Amino acid sequence: MFAASRPPQLKTVLIAGGLILTIAMGVRHGFGFWMQPISQANNWTRETYSLAVALQNLMWGVIGPFAGMVADRFGTARVIMAGAVFYMAGLLWMALVDQPTAFVIGSGVLIGAAMACTGFGAVSGIVGRIAPASKRSWAFGISGAAGSLGQFVMMPIEQQLISSAGWQNAFFILAALIVVAMLPMAFFLREEAVEKTTGPQQSIREAIREAFSHRPFLLLLSGYFVCGFQVVFIGVHLPAYLKDKGILDPNVAVIALALVGLFNIFGSYYAGKLGGIFPKRYLLSFVYIGRAVLISLFLLAPLSSWSTYLFAAGMGLLWLSTVPLTNGLIAGIFGVKYLSMLSGCIFFSHQIGSFMGVWLGGYLFTKDGNYNTVWMITIALGIFAALINLPINEKPILRARNALA
Repeated sequence: MFAASRPPQLKTVLIAGGLILTIAMGVRHGFGFWMQPISQANNWTRETYSLAVALQNLMWGVIGPFAGMVADRFGTARVIMAGAVFYMAGLLWMALVDQPTAFVIGSGVLIGAAMACTGFGAVSGIVGRIAPASKRSWAFGISGAAGSLGQFVMMPIEQQLISSAGWQNAFFILAALIVVAMLPMAFFLREEAVEKTTGPQQSIREAIREAFSHRPFLLLLSGYFVCGFQVVFIGVHLPAYLKDKGILDPNVAVIALALVGLFNIFGSYYAGKLGGIFPKRYLLSFVYIGRAVLISLFLLAPLSSWSTYLFAAGMGLLWLSTVPLTNGLIAGIFGVKYLSMLSGCIFFSHQIGSFMGVWLGGYLFTKDGNYNTVWMITIALGIFAALINLPINEKPILRARNALA
C-alpha cells in the first residue's frame, strides 16, 4: 500500500513536508494562548497547565527516537498518519477533560506522540535522504522555514478562534483541520524502506552506540537542551508575562508570537543556506549568544509593545535556526540512514530542556510571583550553549565498508 515505485522528488517532499510542519508546529506554538482561559475555567493555577505543556514536550522527546526508527525503517508516511490521529485525539482531550491529573497525563502523552510523529524529527529523515549532499543544508532550512510559517500564520488564527468560538470549540476546529490537511499530505511522502534501498549496513544498535560515544554528538545534545528551555519558556509564558507587566492588550502577545514566526522563516532559511557555506558549529554558537544578548536587552529596556515587537523579531531570526544546522551536522557526521532516529535522540535532549523551561516558569512564578529567576537562567544557558558548540568536530565518521551509512 505504501511502497513507492520510485523515490519522491525533492520538490514534492519539501512541499508536502512543509505543509505538515506548518500545521503541526503552528498549532503547537499557540498553546500559550490557552493557559489563562483553561486555568480560569477549571480554577487551576498556571502550574497545572504549565505541567501539561511541559509533559507534552517531554513525551515528544521520549517518543521521538522511536518514531524516527519507524520512519527510517518503514517510511515517513505511516508515521505522519499516526501522528495526525494522535494530534486530533490530544486536542479533543484538552478540550473535554477538566480533571487536572488526567488532563496533564492524557494531553502530555497524546500531544507528545503527535509532535514526535509530525515534527522536524520525522520529516528530517526523508528530506535528508532525498536531498543531494550539496543541497541538504538548504533543504533543512526550507523545512525549518515551513515550521516558522506555521507559527506566523496560525498565531492570529488560534487567538481569533478562542475569542470568537470559545477555547473549547477552538480545539475542536483545530482537531478537524489536523486530520483533513495532514492525512492527504502523508501520501506524498511515501518511500521505499531504507534498508531496501541501501543494502545491509550498520544496525540501529550500532548507530546508537556510535553516536553516544562520539563527543560532537554529546555536545549537540547539551546545546539542544538549552534551545528547548529557551524557546518553549518564551513561547508559553510570554503572553502571561506581558499581561503581568501591564500590557493588557492580548493582541500584543499575538503579534509578538506571530513576528517570531515571520522572522523565523528568514532565520531558518538563511541558517540552512549559510550552513552549506560556513562551519555549522560557529553558526550555532552565534545563535545561542545572540539569544542571550537579546533577552538581556529585552529585560533591561523599558517594556512597551514596540520593545516586545523588536524582541520578538530578533528572537524570530534565531528561533528555529538551530534545526537545519543541527540536522545538517548529524547528517554530515553520521550519514542519513538513521537520520530521523538520531535527530530524535538529539531532540529528546531539546524536549527535556522544554519540559524544564515551561514547568520551571510556572513553578517559580507560583513560588515567587514573577519570572525574574527563569529569565536569568535562560540568559546563562544561552552563554553556556554558545561555548560548548565551538569545539564540535564536523568531519564525517570513517567506518568499514560494511558499516557505512
